[in-house]
Parts: sequence; C-alpha cells; structure tokens
Amino acid sequence: MSGIGARRPRADAQRNHERILLAADQAFGTQGTGASLGGIARQAGVAIGTLYGHFPNRQALCAALLRERHAKLFAFGDELSRSASALDGLAGWMGAVAVHAAAYRGLAALLMDSLDDEASELHEACGRMAAITEALLIAARGAGEVRDDVTAADVHALMNAAAWMREQVQDEHAEHLLGLMVHGLRPSAGIR
Repeated sequence: MSGIGARRPRADAQRNHERILLAADQAFGTQGTGASLGGIARQAGVAIGTLYGHFPNRQALCAALLRERHAKLFAFGDELSRSASALDGLAGWMGAVAVHAAAYRGLAALLMDSLDDEASELHEACGRMAAITEALLIAARGAGEVRDDVTAADVHALMNAAAWMREQVQDEHAEHLLGLMVHGLRPSAGIR
C-alpha cells in the first residue's frame, strides 16, 4: 500500500487546535504563562479534555505557541555568528533572547526550567538557544572582546534578568540596562 503515513487531522480537530492556540496566546499575553488552562479551554470553546488531547501540558502548549518565534530567533542567532564584532553578535543575541523570553510574563523562568528538563516540550528549543549562546560567547571571548571569566551560565542569567526587566520597565529603559550588562562583559570594564 502506498501513501500510508500520518493522517491529516479532521477539520474540526484542526479548528480546535487553532482556537486553543489563539486563546492561549491571548491568555498568556494578559495573564502570563501561569494562566488557567481551564480558562483557556473555555475561551477556545472546548472542553479541558480537548485541550489536553492537543497539548498534554503547559510546556507543550507554550512550545506550540513559540515554534514559529523560535525558528526566527534561531535564524537570527545563526546570522549573528557572522557579525563584524563578536561582542556585537553576542549583545544582539542577548537582546533578542530577552525580547523573546518576555513575550509572556513568566516565560523566561519556564524556558530556564526547560533547559535541564529533557521531558519538557521546550527542552530542544532551550538546548538550541544554549548552543547559540555558547558559540557566540566563545567567539567573543576568542576575539578578546569578553572577559575570560564570563561563562555561558553567566550570559544565560543575564538574559533571564534582561527578560524580567522587559516585563518591569519601558523598552527604552530595558535596552539601556541591557547595554550596561553587556558593557560589564568587556575586559576593560574590569571589576574595581
């Protein structure tokens, strides 16, 4: 038999899937990633069992919402590896990840938790973010543009802090604070 493979979802199942994603995007946008899944199901006009049938947990729902954004973020990270200045590449990545992780209140923490949780639907994306961060940091350190004692864990913590700041202050102020963070990575900044 030819053509055997994954069946296309029924039209009503596909509509439910799309309505759940739309309701989740709205709920996470206003209430953060801790928004009630029951409330999301009600907003989508489906039973909670239908939501769980499509998305077995909160991480799976977030992963589906972020899939397209992750693809764009990773492409941008790959582009940054070709920056004229390795520090500019790293700074651009830190800013992009901070904006990405601030898309929903609480997302930065959810992403950080998923980095070490192989069962999480977000684990693979977090691993990819970590790999890009590591590559950009190694390049910046190799170019002498970043202090030798700066680790990838340091950069992740700074990006997480920058995402949190974006939730607290105006964008311009968040950009200024990120600039101060990046300046602190420079060898000449030194700790006095």
